[in-house]
Amino acid sequence: DFMRLGILGEWDDPYQTMAYGVEADEIRALRKLYEKGYLFRGLKPVNWCFDCGSALAEAEVEYQERVDFAIDVGFAFADLANIARAFQLSALPAKPGWIVIWTTTPWTIPSNQALNVHPELDYDLIDTDGCTLIIASERRIACMETYGLKGTVLGTCKGRALERIPFKHPLYDRLSPVYLGDYVTTEQGTGIVHSAPAYGVEDFLSCKRYGMPDIDILNPVQSNGVFADTLPLFGGLKIWDANPKIVEALRASNALFHSVKHSHSYMHCWRHKTPVIYRAATQWFAGMDVEPNGGARSLRETALEQIAKTSFFPEWGKARLFGMIQHRPDWTLSRQRQWGVPMAFFVHKVTGALHPRTPELLEEIAKRVAQAGIEAWQTLEPRELLGDDANTYEKNKDTLDVWFDSGSTHETVLRGSHAATESFPADMYLEGSDQHRGWFHSSLLVSTMLNGVAPYRSLLTHGFVVDGHGKKMSKSLGNVVSPQKVSDTLGAEILRLWVAATDYSGELSISDEILKRVVESYRRIRNTLKFLLSNLSDFDSAKDALLVNELLEVDRYAIALAYDFQNKSLAEFERFEFHPFIARIVAFCSEDLGAFYLDILKDRLYTTQKNGPARRAAQTALHHITHSLIKLMAPVLSFTAEEAWLTLHPDAETIFSETHHVFPSIDQTNALLEKWSQLRELRGEVSKKLEALRVTGKIGSSLDAEIVIRAPRSDYERLNSLGEDLRFALIVSKVDLAFGSGDTIEIAVHPSAHPKCDRCWHHRPDIGSSEQHATLCGRCVSNLVGPGEVRRFA
Repeated sequence: DFMRLGILGEWDDPYQTMAYGVEADEIRALRKLYEKGYLFRGLKPVNWCFDCGSALAEAEVEYQERVDFAIDVGFAFADLANIARAFQLSALPAKPGWIVIWTTTPWTIPSNQALNVHPELDYDLIDTDGCTLIIASERRIACMETYGLKGTVLGTCKGRALERIPFKHPLYDRLSPVYLGDYVTTEQGTGIVHSAPAYGVEDFLSCKRYGMPDIDILNPVQSNGVFADTLPLFGGLKIWDANPKIVEALRASNALFHSVKHSHSYMHCWRHKTPVIYRAATQWFAGMDVEPNGGARSLRETALEQIAKTSFFPEWGKARLFGMIQHRPDWTLSRQRQWGVPMAFFVHKVTGALHPRTPELLEEIAKRVAQAGIEAWQTLEPRELLGDDANTYEKNKDTLDVWFDSGSTHETVLRGSHAATESFPADMYLEGSDQHRGWFHSSLLVSTMLNGVAPYRSLLTHGFVVDGHGKKMSKSLGNVVSPQKVSDTLGAEILRLWVAATDYSGELSISDEILKRVVESYRRIRNTLKFLLSNLSDFDSAKDALLVNELLEVDRYAIALAYDFQNKSLAEFERFEFHPFIARIVAFCSEDLGAFYLDILKDRLYTTQKNGPARRAAQTALHHITHSLIKLMAPVLSFTAEEAWLTLHPDAETIFSETHHVFPSIDQTNALLEKWSQLRELRGEVSKKLEALRVTGKIGSSLDAEIVIRAPRSDYERLNSLGEDLRFALIVSKVDLAFGSGDTIEIAVHPSAHPKCDRCWHHRPDIGSSEQHATLCGRCVSNLVGPGEVRRFA
């Protein structure tokens, strides 16, 4: 399919991620990261999919709407004296007291081990009829209305005054101390966040900051999403099934202040479309804020620095990738899967420490993988490499994150399998806009760790294809447009042209109606090429081309237009903006060439002497225009450009070894462009007058008419400078030019009274002046048997 689309590639030598050499080089890349000190192993909450049974990368998580219980839960007062002291009271009211949290994940309540408040927020102690509550001051009114309670504020304190004060867990006989957290907000909830360190990144970091060891972190949710049997009350239940039971248990313990079904955006696995949780697991990580061995800057700092040096197309991609890197957690490199490139470590059976010869062992394993693939690791007996150490070390069972597979291709391909033909860093990485969190992201991190630089000089991102109404394509909707079908029915060029004509920075719309418009554009371009090529069929630039100062003025004008078109197009190519180029080439072919220059040129090409200077001047201009046009078309209309190029140069190998066309220098280009731009405006006005006469049936073609122009002095002199050539520029049989009395040009048209020349179709008074050619005008006779006419301008 790619070949059919005309995509250039090393099709006889593609890179394949499952090639043994690529797999081996990926293990070598892992070794380099280890040696540089970026890798560490630890317990941290990671995105976890129960269906995958594994950690997920950030790029493997998508968000969908989900309905869950949103609950307000009370944690009973346990240290009355310190609570009173925090609010500067001598004692608390003799009634139950609660600090209230809000959460949309009831299943995390059994694993609660702390509470978080913001150190700088104000918190109220509220006395109600039945109890005393602690709620953030900003949320007090909203929460009391929700709970249907009225009360009086007994005191207010900053969050920091509550630090380390313990409260009773609502379901189990244990305490939850208050820890400070800057991430706590008052946008919703109560201003107090419950912390389950096994199931939230901020929760985990908060508890670790207060010294909680890994061994004390409660983690009852198993890899399949079921609570461990040892968890009181809810053991053996799937967490989603446990949610309503937890709510009822909280209600039974009088700790539930409010419960409601709540729709919110929630993490889902992009493969299984099922909910994902944060779950603490012992994993291998690449540390974002770890300073490498011998380095002074962290991975995060270096990566952000490299983003600033990278060119982005479109530009907004830079801020997007920057924000993702700036705020991302450590990269979880390990996956609990039975397939993939292994994290080929030997770990101590008791301590989990890596074998002291890890770099040497990784290289040895890479050599074996290069010979037999990753099966070499699967079948390897540790004793083959470790000897007696095999008694205390075992093979690590984790595989590498698939984003490490793709993110290391600059190492395994550019510097590995295809090092002889490719260079590092790549000029460009190109993919869909979702890859800011995927391939672009992982490639940047891997290369920054390995090389200290980004693996690419530029990034280009594109949107995704939708139907003509902007809807996502779906088989059930019947709005899918198959690229193979378009290629088979309309041709690959139409598909290429549609892509190039569409602004890829957003969604790309396609439909039969849109493709019809693309076909029309293609037809215009191809017909223009056919005209150009047919009129160059007898032209040999080596012997027939004229010098620039020998060309007619309109020819120099056309070359100047083509040169300007080429420069603007090349500038657009530099910015990878193709849709303005397509609009420009269609306009150039239809307006600058078809409706003006080529229209004027037909008379000279078909009626002047075959080898005379007038015709050769026209062909010289066409030579330059055609070569420029074909070369500019080549990246987009590749098949058409190749066909046209080989028509011009039958002995050439291909258009794709060419660079852009080099034009001859033209003097006073600006004056030339201005003069003929004004003439084109005049021609437009003349055409309107002629069309009005044609509608009445008084004339057929424009050559059936004569015109009278009365012009102010400045316009008169400009038009009069063309002499007899003015009629050729306006494509009429005669022009009478006179001074006008006003400030504007006045145009009058009328049918010619003279007979029509059979050869050039001009109406001329000298038809029949030659007895041998009774139906021809004098100009045609001269071109046939005489010295030929002289043209200076058109």
